[in-house]
Amino acid sequence: MWGECGLMTAAAGLRTVLSVPERFRGPEGIANGGWIAGTLASSLTGGGHASAVEVTLHKPVPLETEVTIEHVGNAVTLNLGDQHLVEAIPVALGHGAGSGSADALTPPPFVPFNDAARAEDGFRGRHRHPIAGCFACGLREPGDGLRIFPGPVEGTDLVAAGWRVPVGVTDEHGVVPDSIIWSALDCATGWVQYGSSEEPGTDSVPAGSALLGRLTGQVFRRVYPLGSYSVVARAIGREGRKLHGVSAVYEVDGTLVAAAKATWITPRP
Repeated sequence: MWGECGLMTAAAGLRTVLSVPERFRGPEGIANGGWIAGTLASSLTGGGHASAVEVTLHKPVPLETEVTIEHVGNAVTLNLGDQHLVEAIPVALGHGAGSGSADALTPPPFVPFNDAARAEDGFRGRHRHPIAGCFACGLREPGDGLRIFPGPVEGTDLVAAGWRVPVGVTDEHGVVPDSIIWSALDCATGWVQYGSSEEPGTDSVPAGSALLGRLTGQVFRRVYPLGSYSVVARAIGREGRKLHGVSAVYEVDGTLVAAAKATWITPRP
């Protein structure tokens, strides 16, 4: 049968065989990390949104290749033969700065849609995009990719983009799946690591030189096709080769739709 967004699946007990379509690519030949993370999160929760999900990407997921989702205890894994590619587990996180939890999923602040859309003018990928074919942030044709182009928000340490949701990302029920929302949360946390200055010598890392290692997120509200949303991200620290960031999707009135925190891994020197 055909699952969300054209994902071909064949259920077999607690296993699901799937093949990621070329459309949902990230770097050349592999799946977009946010899309994969959202797919596993949805598989883990059964489409529910009661808790956050932590997804660890151990190895890239190839496109147009049969891989297997397996439910093991309270975890979901994605495997290629005996290769363990991705793992998703439920996590208990507080929400927001006032949650009292040291591990709170604290989103970056809201940026109004018009301001987020203006920030796209500073998107570095327009002229030197390292992954121009990326489903989420690549220079794809309108309606094909998500075309989320995060640029610096003046006077802040944020990047933001105005996301206009295309009709062609809905599933067979007309719903925008979680995999699409997680895709939106993913790439902004990569671009914010690039910095907000073009000046030589800035301590910034091009988005294409790091890979997503972990994405922890939660969806709180539905996203609707043809809707307008703000996607916002902030860098929150670095530990050696690990770059950390947070992101959020907001409705035009500032209502939080989804939030995530990401860890990107830079190449070894």
